[in-house]
Amino acid sequence: MNLIHYRLVDCRPREEYLAGHLPGAVWVDTEHDLAGEPRGGAVGGRHPLPADETFAAWASRAGIGAGTFVIGYDAGTAWAARLWWLLRHFGHDDAAVIPFAAWRGPLRGGEEQAEPAEFVARPRTDDTAEAPELLDRLGDAQLTLVDARAPGRWRGEVEPIDPVAGRLPGATNRFFQDATPLPEELLEADDLVVYCGSGVTACAVLHELHLAGREDARLYPGSFSEWYSLGPIERD
Repeated sequence: MNLIHYRLVDCRPREEYLAGHLPGAVWVDTEHDLAGEPRGGAVGGRHPLPADETFAAWASRAGIGAGTFVIGYDAGTAWAARLWWLLRHFGHDDAAVIPFAAWRGPLRGGEEQAEPAEFVARPRTDDTAEAPELLDRLGDAQLTLVDARAPGRWRGEVEPIDPVAGRLPGATNRFFQDATPLPEELLEADDLVVYCGSGVTACAVLHELHLAGREDARLYPGSFSEWYSLGPIERD
């Protein structure tokens, strides 16, 4: 009989992890381990996907290997969903996301070390969309773009991070913290591509779509932090 090994991963800031985390959880440096180095300018966006070997090295140190079921949690930032998406992107489907606020058990302070494992990265090629494809398909009725940012950023009213406000032309809005049911038109769309500011909060919407049966929805990793320098921008 195959036994399932569970690995809890804390995706909150380090000081919060050290102050009190779920017992047995390891900490992940989200900016370093769940994202690659920015390439300069807007190319690739603020949080490019990590290199295969970089992610595999972290996952191995975190005790994640074949037969490990990974449970990531955060405090509403969507980094746990980014971890979930990256695990699946690199060929490890046994993963889940929970909110830290849902935990009702004891907490443990300090740092915990995991027994290392061997994580073998097997990147998928069907779960991302890149800027050239999206530029070619602007106006394509078969493509549905979903913006996971706050409504004000989607409308182009405010932009607290990137130098330009607005959205990808034709994009609909599904704020990653929206707790209402997914609109039926999203669930029935032909080709779904989700983006946000830098490819993190979009993963929360992708997780939501996955749970609703749309496992084929794709991520635009560069998101708006790449797009604003490459393509047309729409505002209300």
